[in-house]
Amino acid sequence: MEKKQLRIAAIGDLHVRETDRGKWKDYFAVIGQRADVLVIAGDITDTGDEDEAILLAEELKGVTIPLVGVLGNHDYEKGRHKAIKEVLQQANMQVLDGESTVIKGIGFAGIKGFGGGFGPRMLSRFGEDMMKAFVQEAVDEGLKLERALSRLGQHEGEIRKIAIMHYAPITDTITGEPLEIYPFLGSSRLLEPLQRTEVMAVFHGHAHRGQYEGQTPEGIKVWNVSLPVLAKQGMEYPFHLMEVEVSSQESDRIPIK
Repeated sequence: MEKKQLRIAAIGDLHVRETDRGKWKDYFAVIGQRADVLVIAGDITDTGDEDEAILLAEELKGVTIPLVGVLGNHDYEKGRHKAIKEVLQQANMQVLDGESTVIKGIGFAGIKGFGGGFGPRMLSRFGEDMMKAFVQEAVDEGLKLERALSRLGQHEGEIRKIAIMHYAPITDTITGEPLEIYPFLGSSRLLEPLQRTEVMAVFHGHAHRGQYEGQTPEGIKVWNVSLPVLAKQGMEYPFHLMEVEVSSQESDRIPIK
């Protein structure tokens, strides 16, 4: 069976503002030329306003490659995340929130994620109701990721999987951030589903001062594709590009309900 290289571009933390008109067109044009799929790992808007999402949709016009991603904490700032999601969907972006999709033979499972800390110092569901609710949010996000990955496993044929999230599942890629804010940058509860499912790679954002790459204890590559992190890599147009070998006969785009 003939194989070909699928090029996946990944970025996060665009923080698009209403004053950004014209800023992103060349950037997305380059991505469209060099990649076959674009992944966006949250914080698409700066203040959680749908007008910022509308501007991004305008900047994306002319980009013909499939778009898939998740929302981030900034996109929830004004409680307008549903409106932002609708705008992005109208711009032909698949916004995942516990869902999965198969694009050009690669399975993508996406969540926003949440904080809570890592390893033995991870917060537990104990104490005040407010603390329990905080921890429960991370638990719920982890369960959503597990369900999304499970749905990919039900797909006919072998599907290689990529997890997309905004918050980090490990500490490797947030190293460089102040230790005091680690609990607000991610959670090991997001790692647990990855340990139970064979995943090829993980993309996240959120940690602007973190590290570009890391890996889970099982060796899964984790990429922090926050634009400030990518910009430190010396790229003219900062975006992560990963090549994956796929069958040329894989279907172009198959949604998983």
